[in-house]
Amino acid sequence: MHIRTTIIASTALAFVAMVAEAHSWADCVDWRFKDPTAKPSWDAKDGTCHGYAREYPLKKNIRFGDLDSDSPNRHYQQDGALVPCSDGKSGIEKGADETRKNPISAAYFEGDPQWGPMAKARAGDIMCIRWPSKTHGSETGLLPVSINMPIVTLDKDPDQKTFSAASVITLPFNNCSTIAGDGDHTPCGGCFPVPGGLKTGNYVIQWRWELTNGQKKEFYTSCWDLGVTARDESSTTGTPKSVPTLDASTNIFGTLVQA
Repeated sequence: MHIRTTIIASTALAFVAMVAEAHSWADCVDWRFKDPTAKPSWDAKDGTCHGYAREYPLKKNIRFGDLDSDSPNRHYQQDGALVPCSDGKSGIEKGADETRKNPISAAYFEGDPQWGPMAKARAGDIMCIRWPSKTHGSETGLLPVSINMPIVTLDKDPDQKTFSAASVITLPFNNCSTIAGDGDHTPCGGCFPVPGGLKTGNYVIQWRWELTNGQKKEFYTSCWDLGVTARDESSTTGTPKSVPTLDASTNIFGTLVQA
């Protein structure tokens, strides 16, 4: 009995430790609702994903929200060096390689079928992003997610200071769909407008979330590239985005950062 109790206690402690480390990342960076007129939902039955972070694995046997226990995982926590996009080596929690590739398409389905496709949009489009709540969906007082996007095309990833100075919007972290009894796999998300004056080109975006854990601040990031077509360029290609109208009455939109 003592041995069995010890094993159960040890297993429980290990599980608690694993859950305590499970935070979040950008699961989908171009989420499109099947019915834009319905109440926004991040459940798989209510939308589809058309764009992912760099080298995001399309593994059918991995449940939503479980990539923090995969190898390599998507659970990247920055350390004091503040490497903005996980390089697979840096960080308190090391993540997958999300550094910029040459060519950019090498990090996506276009370059390797094991990865998700690269997100594309027209300047002024509404983009929606999804992430797992992990253990935080029902918590109050959480800081918002920051979407950081330099509005110029770059030949390399910027540093964290440059990313942070280019924040375009903050989104409520726990704007989540409800999955009863399973916060670890609850999907959350938010939407933002791509700046309308962008020229055609590839832009880098960072999803960054600060979790205050007691006196300690923890920062989690995901990075991706967005192929933008300028608004004044006519195009008949692509699929119209199924997103709600930008309306302050719905909380999927956060707080725009004033330039």
